[in-house]
Amino acid sequence: MKTSRPPNVGALFALAVLSSPAFGQDASMFRGNPQHTGIYQSAGVPQFHQVQWKFHTNGYVLSTPAIAAGVLYVGSTDGNLYALDIKSGTPKWKFPAGARITSSPAVAGGLVYCESYSGNLIALDITSGQVKWKFQTDGERRFTAKHIHGGMPVAEADPDPFDVYLSSPTIADGTVYFGSGDGNVYALDAFSGALKWKHATGDVVHASPAVANETVFVGSWDSYFYALDAATGVEKWRFKTGEDPKIHNQVGIQSSAAVMDGVVYFGCRDSNLYAVDARTGQQKWAFNNKGSWVIGSPAVRAGKVYFATSDTGMFYEVDAKTGAPGFSLNYKHWPLFSSPAVAGNMVYIGSDEGKLMAIDLKAQKTAWVFQTDGSQKNGAALTKADGSPNYEAAFTEDFYDGMVLGVNKMMSVGSVLSSPVVVGDAVYFGSADGNVYALQ
Repeated sequence: MKTSRPPNVGALFALAVLSSPAFGQDASMFRGNPQHTGIYQSAGVPQFHQVQWKFHTNGYVLSTPAIAAGVLYVGSTDGNLYALDIKSGTPKWKFPAGARITSSPAVAGGLVYCESYSGNLIALDITSGQVKWKFQTDGERRFTAKHIHGGMPVAEADPDPFDVYLSSPTIADGTVYFGSGDGNVYALDAFSGALKWKHATGDVVHASPAVANETVFVGSWDSYFYALDAATGVEKWRFKTGEDPKIHNQVGIQSSAAVMDGVVYFGCRDSNLYAVDARTGQQKWAFNNKGSWVIGSPAVRAGKVYFATSDTGMFYEVDAKTGAPGFSLNYKHWPLFSSPAVAGNMVYIGSDEGKLMAIDLKAQKTAWVFQTDGSQKNGAALTKADGSPNYEAAFTEDFYDGMVLGVNKMMSVGSVLSSPVVVGDAVYFGSADGNVYALQ
């Protein structure tokens, strides 16, 4: 690919972001910034008043929105990337990617970047939605293993139905970083799409890279967490997490890392939340969740780490330096794949129950709950009397096909696997009922 290029593109990209009138209020990439701290400089919604708008797509919206200059960008499993006005939800344009989009877009320098199951990272003009460039990886795939989660048949290798996200691109210093199902972490020139480097891991990479102090931090399904030189891709260190060679349930890193004050925090399917020294890769502490995955990405602010678990449906606040537990909230075993978003004194997080919870950090309790359309329609049939998931109604056999059908049936409650984004006086997120919601 040959293209003319202005000097010091990285500086121009940084200037384009920093000079935005809404800088500090926008959320131009997954988790709000390259460090993926999950902190939003907005008032948020301490008290729920209304649905400002909702926009319906023809697929699951597992993608987390990106918002810049009054426009929300989000993908759907219907294969489209949508650009919506954040005040009205009115579509400005849509781009047919030709395959599911389950990652969050990223916006910088007049371009919006997204990855789909086509195996392409695509850069589009933010005004028109026209393609500026495409980069083809070696192809997307999900994590695959024999006897996965104990399903039958034992000798057959099957893709993991809980491997629901693709890696979301992160933009820093004129470079786009992302992982791929082909096992590589990629760094591309943000202006041209030219490959700067790629680093091979041992398996699928669907976590989103965090970038801080000229280092890229990302986990792989090969059970290792990597620190790579941002300029060259050379490995600085790697950190080993747990394995599960029998049924491949307690293995793999889906959680994206958050970096704060020289420490990297990330969740793992081995049921730990880890805190690792960003310079050396040495473990500082691990918070064990007794068999429950940590899929969502942690949020870190003011000496506290906020994260959630899957099967146990727990939300935790822990001390950032020691991992000592603070307060916790129990959401009745409904998995929490969504990542917490912190704004003001509130945390927002989505649940597989089809609900968005707003948590008051001072009161240490749930302030309000919003129920999606899918939850209102189908939630009762898939919920037990005690409020926990009625898995028996969805999973009727241990054969792999039955597992896939069960996962999709549970999604019918309008599960919120998308992570909420807080901009101005609204919270934005997607749902498996096909809707993008804006709440005030």
